[in-house]
Amino acid sequence: MIVLIKSAPDTDEGERAVKLAKDMAADIVLLENGVYFARKGKLGGFCGTVYALEEDLRIRGLKDDELEKGIKRLNHNDLADLMAEEDKVVDRIQEE
Repeated sequence: MIVLIKSAPDTDEGERAVKLAKDMAADIVLLENGVYFARKGKLGGFCGTVYALEEDLRIRGLKDDELEKGIKRLNHNDLADLMAEEDKVVDRIQEE
């Protein structure tokens, strides 16, 4: 399972998405403002695989030395392939 995270770390939606990924032992893909989770210390010990959309990192000016080690970069084609391979993709986290 993959959880797509589009919201920044300072939002309820972003925090809920990371919690869901942790609880479900899912991997995450950081998109749009969600790429700010790639900064050091923002994922709070998340143990799964973390992907980030390269274009969104670049647009937001995030540099390699700001990012957690092990973040895997994706382009749009890679993202489409990854989502096609997964059995479940979650892109909206509803309020509880």
